[in-house]
Amino acid sequence: MSTPTVLIVDDEDLVRWSLRERLARDGYTITETHTAAGAVEQVAAGGVDLVLLDFRLPDGDGLSVLRRIKELSPDTLVILMTAYSTIQNAVEAMRLGAYHYVNKPFNLDEVALSVEKALETSRLRREVKTLRSSQGREYGFDAIIGESPAMVQAKALLARIASSPASTVLLTGETGTGKDLAAKAVHYNSERAAKPFVNITASALPEQLLESELFGHERGAFTDARQQKRGLFETADGGTVFLDEIGEMTPGLQAKLLRVLEDKTFKRVGGLADLRVDVRVIAATNRDLEAEVQAGKFREDLFYRLQVMPVVLPPLRDRDGDIRLLVHYYIDRYNREFKKRVRGATLEAMALLEQYRWPGNIRELRNAIERAMLLMDREWLEPDDFTTLRPASVTLQFRLPPNGVVLEEVERQLLVQALERAGGNQTHAGHLLGINRDQVRYRIEKFGLTRPAPRVPAEPAAVHSG
Repeated sequence: MSTPTVLIVDDEDLVRWSLRERLARDGYTITETHTAAGAVEQVAAGGVDLVLLDFRLPDGDGLSVLRRIKELSPDTLVILMTAYSTIQNAVEAMRLGAYHYVNKPFNLDEVALSVEKALETSRLRREVKTLRSSQGREYGFDAIIGESPAMVQAKALLARIASSPASTVLLTGETGTGKDLAAKAVHYNSERAAKPFVNITASALPEQLLESELFGHERGAFTDARQQKRGLFETADGGTVFLDEIGEMTPGLQAKLLRVLEDKTFKRVGGLADLRVDVRVIAATNRDLEAEVQAGKFREDLFYRLQVMPVVLPPLRDRDGDIRLLVHYYIDRYNREFKKRVRGATLEAMALLEQYRWPGNIRELRNAIERAMLLMDREWLEPDDFTTLRPASVTLQFRLPPNGVVLEEVERQLLVQALERAGGNQTHAGHLLGINRDQVRYRIEKFGLTRPAPRVPAEPAAVHSG
């Protein structure tokens, strides 16, 4: 860590000498000047961590210099020194960004203590800023793996929400589609990123404990409430509250949550005073809330309040091409974590992974890659490394229309669809159709599909799956 640099700005030689001698004992690098112009020039050159600034200088006043320093280097700390102290000057100095205001004549040890505290505050602020910046990179929208049209659209919507003032967001999608990562991406890419991100799963706690976690409680509010406790909404003031599995919340808590969303106020459990907070609430569920409303299990008014900014995260089976990206991502990740050198998945293994329906979505895929890489010791993942995957059986029912069909046209359309879904990969297309690569090539020549196949309807009239 580099030694902090302190700039002393005063037109009295004795003052500068006294401060220089005292602060040098604490190990700081000291520079000095006796003019306003010299102070501005040194700050503009960079490398100054803190300025001890006299209020009256031969070529300017301290407030003007303070204002200029903050324009040049907002993170540089300034402590004003003056023998002409007034409340008005002190208030104006703080408004312009001064860290502290000391009166002359001063005690050198007290000034040294103020400098130490100021620099410690600056160091902590830098560490927090660095941490939040790294979190922002970790949870950036680029960290959401996926280039399929469905995911491109979802990420674009999440980015617009992050930069908007929207106070409520509803994330829906099947289990394992990445709702928690989407919530963090919205938070860490918004103006609220400097404030807390807190999360809780509504199904994880009984109603009374969940209410206490969300809203806090007063001392004596219930058995074992021995002291006052702040809830997540208070903790996250200015930031984001992520409520996962919102569909599991009881009707009583739904009513209290609605009040927070509408009025930005709530009471602690056992409390009388209204507390006001500014939070963005991101709710997530794998349930069909509209159906829950119809069934009387979820409040209609809360549903419509959450539905202001809805985002649907698509299941993995609807994300054409993303499985391959995710497989490579997790192989790289677990290579680093397990210190292995797996180069990838064979064509057969990749075909298996792309054909599987993934009811557990990204979470299931991640677990499958992790388990395979823990147990194998080769360069390439093989189908045998995924013995726990059991593709769901699909029964195809060929229902003949009243006017009949041309069998070869049905065969042609199925081949075209398989090639499209496989991105032109004949081996993969063969896996989708239950035939080998040579049989695929034979049919490509048979039907004259020498160029990329044109897009056709996903479900021909004569073919239905059930």
